[in-house]
Amino acid sequence: MKLRVSGIVEESVVDGDGLRFALFVQGCKRACPGCQNKSTWDLNGGVLMDTEEILEKIDDPLLSGVTFSGGEPFLQAKALAELAKKIRQKGLNIWCYTGGTYEEILKRNDADETELLNSVDVLVDGDFREDLRDLTLKFRGSKNQRIIDMKATRKLNKVVLKYE
Repeated sequence: MKLRVSGIVEESVVDGDGLRFALFVQGCKRACPGCQNKSTWDLNGGVLMDTEEILEKIDDPLLSGVTFSGGEPFLQAKALAELAKKIRQKGLNIWCYTGGTYEEILKRNDADETELLNSVDVLVDGDFREDLRDLTLKFRGSKNQRIIDMKATRKLNKVVLKYE
């Protein structure tokens, strides 16, 4: 399956806990003022990559996990959900950033988005808001964004934050 990719960082320590493989997908319709990844907005930009090609790059034994960022990962939910299944087979955890909220994703009730949502361990949700920007926050840029522990959220059927 093909993914439109903006970029890859094979070893990142700023895109979630531990050493991570960060996959930046291309395409975003939100256009948040102050976005640090404006180059990912163009829905036709970036390069097309096969999920198998991406999977082959995820081979560092020191990796803790993989982070899906962007752009907006939920615009390519089907391909990312497929990739996530294969990443899980490598024993790695998955973080996913989205400009939407967990509640918005649930409300859309889209099968591919739900599959992707169910495949992630941590969801960082919410638009970047320049007026709420805070450089002291861990793994996010503005105070409205949440870092959601998805395993606990699914288990308790309510949002559980990983970090306050």
